[in-house]
Amino acid sequence: MPHLWPARTAAAPLLALAGAVAGTWAALPAQAQRQPVLKQIDLPHSYYFREMYLPQLTSGPSAVAFAPDGRTLVFSMQGSLWRQDIASTEATQLTAGPGYDFQPDWAPDGRHIAFARYVDDAVELAALDVASGDIKALTRNKAVNVEPHWSPDGRRIAWVSTFETGHFHIFVGDLTADGLAGGQVWPERRSSVARYYYSAFDHELSPTWSPDGRELIYVSNPEAIYGTGGLWRRALSATATPLAIRMEETTWKARPAWSPDGKRVLYSSYAGRQWHQLWITTAAGGGDPIPLGFGEFDATGARWSPDGSKIAFISNGAGTTEIWLQESVGGARRKLDTQTRHYLMSTGELRLSTLDGAGRPKAARIAIIASDGRAYAPDDAWMHADDGFDRRHSAFETHYFHSDGNAVLTLPAGAASLTVWRGMGYQVEHRSVQVAAGETRKVDVTLKPLALPPNWRAQWLGADVHVHMNYGGTYRNTPARLVRQADAEDLDVVFNLVVNKEQRIPAIAYFSAAPDPASTDSVLLSHGQEYHTSFWGHLGLLGLNDHYLIPGFSAYANTAAASLYPTNAAVADLAHAQGALVGYVHPFDEMPDPLAPGALTDELPVDVALGKVDYYEVLGFSEHRTSAAIWYRLLNCGFRPAAAAGTDAMANFASLRGPVGMNRVYAMTESAGTGVAHADTVARTREWLAGLHAGRTLATNGPLLGLTVAGHPPGAELPVPAGGAELKYQGFLRSIVPVDHLEVVMNGKVVRSIPLTGMRMSADFAGSVRVTGKGWLLVRAWNEEAHPEIFDLYPYATTNAVFFGAKEAASHCGSDAQFFLSWIDRLQAVAAANEDYNTAQEREATLGEIRTARAIMSERR
Repeated sequence: MPHLWPARTAAAPLLALAGAVAGTWAALPAQAQRQPVLKQIDLPHSYYFREMYLPQLTSGPSAVAFAPDGRTLVFSMQGSLWRQDIASTEATQLTAGPGYDFQPDWAPDGRHIAFARYVDDAVELAALDVASGDIKALTRNKAVNVEPHWSPDGRRIAWVSTFETGHFHIFVGDLTADGLAGGQVWPERRSSVARYYYSAFDHELSPTWSPDGRELIYVSNPEAIYGTGGLWRRALSATATPLAIRMEETTWKARPAWSPDGKRVLYSSYAGRQWHQLWITTAAGGGDPIPLGFGEFDATGARWSPDGSKIAFISNGAGTTEIWLQESVGGARRKLDTQTRHYLMSTGELRLSTLDGAGRPKAARIAIIASDGRAYAPDDAWMHADDGFDRRHSAFETHYFHSDGNAVLTLPAGAASLTVWRGMGYQVEHRSVQVAAGETRKVDVTLKPLALPPNWRAQWLGADVHVHMNYGGTYRNTPARLVRQADAEDLDVVFNLVVNKEQRIPAIAYFSAAPDPASTDSVLLSHGQEYHTSFWGHLGLLGLNDHYLIPGFSAYANTAAASLYPTNAAVADLAHAQGALVGYVHPFDEMPDPLAPGALTDELPVDVALGKVDYYEVLGFSEHRTSAAIWYRLLNCGFRPAAAAGTDAMANFASLRGPVGMNRVYAMTESAGTGVAHADTVARTREWLAGLHAGRTLATNGPLLGLTVAGHPPGAELPVPAGGAELKYQGFLRSIVPVDHLEVVMNGKVVRSIPLTGMRMSADFAGSVRVTGKGWLLVRAWNEEAHPEIFDLYPYATTNAVFFGAKEAASHCGSDAQFFLSWIDRLQAVAAANEDYNTAQEREATLGEIRTARAIMSERR
């Protein structure tokens, strides 16, 4: 997962790189063309509120509410509103765009349904006339407006909006002929505490009305360091004093619902557990909550029936989303079974098969835009969404799903466009198909492999070293499904890094020293760990052979883990003792400046100097060229962390940084391509990790690269005579998208730009370079701008370095060493001043590591 805010290592502005890395980049990238979804929200980290708070496009239901009669439900599904009698198995579509409709709430008189509509780069509120089907806009402020709730008298609506501030606040408005007339209920308030992930300004989320319409219960976080906060009760007056009802970390998903009798409040909580379940507490506050359900899945978005006898909620117990009904007394539960869907428009059926060259089904990733301009997926598939997009190319982010090779969809009649991916070794396929009303259209798409050098794909096995199988998302993932996700992306290995989300670890039950039994002959699944500390930087631990490291983080202010110890160096020792590899993950968004004021606490140069770091995510949830520039400085100083890549994909998210394998690292293993196959998954894992450790790697989000120097692959060390030598190199480029730059880099400087012609997706090259002393050589490919078929900042790939040097040559790197020495001095000053150590021994151990690393780095100057 990404770093915690505000303890980033890169608080300073970008600066020109000095020394041996100078001139490597003409300019650091400008990514104005690819921007986050709903960029008007002003929060320091979008990754969690977007998935866990904002509505998501899902094939299954995402929100539900009762009609006033208590016998009918309205729910959002596939970006539309639907109604269904709870005694029926038939659902009727109520809306069909434009855009995507979410979060319905039925007016007390039964005549209207308020909902949120995502279209035109904003989320606005609208009201549906149930009888006529007419839709009326309620807001037109171009902000993000969500969670509309009718007042008990049906004259007002409470909702959450980012209007004017960019922060989530509760608004209340009266219904008028022109929409909602009202505004923010309470003035914005700034908390005095530093926060992780959250704005300095308090938010208010998920309002629910008191039965008399005079008060709201909502979620807020005044003076909370961590999380979304607890449940608060407050009258509808700007000067009203809030009353704390329940204080706990609610992780965006509490969605409180005030009971019709006014005495209780229903909400979702993970208190003491790994998953959200339904809980109930007193509306007056001061009471102890009790659970209304149990299970290793999420139960969220609960709503009372008008008479309080039933509860409807969203469950991901089946992996995807479903509506369940529970009796308030006795707790009997049943799923709302939808067997028949009645659509507003004429529809047809699309049967899509993705095939290999022999006509056999092949798993793939698929995006489908129908004639109405909206995205569709099979009813039983997981719909995923990209986390950003270029407004010049699309009105919405790309939505996609994974298929095992055969997919069946119901689509509006008319022309639909298809895009099909299978990892980085196959061409991206595009099709336009005509879907006729009432008919079935069969489409076969044959996946075409790239023309890679013979045996390359057999010799180089691709892995995503940074995936989180479950992390508080919309869906509930399993090892078997994660393996299928990886297979659709043509991954050979996937590392599920088990990690805490606040006080819970959703995937802890799956942690094992052995590879997961769900592994197949095609995909190997291994469970590792991401070790969290907002202070020192995050570590990936691959191949732990005994146990998960607890508590999993350090330097968390205002907790029992506030001490700076264990340092990352100490954690690396614990991991190495278990035979694991240790890497720095998602390293840098901006170039750190050791001479600038502000926080700079990333332990990377200390741990690299001490020999604790085996790999480095050159590609990850960070800025790739900036991360590479720091890596080049380390290589210049004679250190050799292997190039790796990890997506940091939360694989159970609907709004996904991903997909799984978007950032991947290929490693050349000893037996790959020899015809020897390991049935033993432990041996397969260890062999792949050995390839990573040896640096026989390629890190990429799209382009595939090959490089040999004097016949040796990346990671090799070549002897050079004292007088120098001419080293011959050769390599290739194959890419699923056009490439702007293909370059040979030596000691941080571009020594050859390889011209690309035609489609700029393929090249073979060879050459030689004169070398003396010690150094390194690699090949990289990159683009200055994003490409819509790669869901990342921009296409980028790099081989690991091939190292060369005369035996007697020393590793001196001048200004690069001074750069790291200044960095280490900053770390030493901060660590020495810290007062949160538990013991004097912890303080001395921390400072001793820093002093030792400084001495090693001084020798490189």
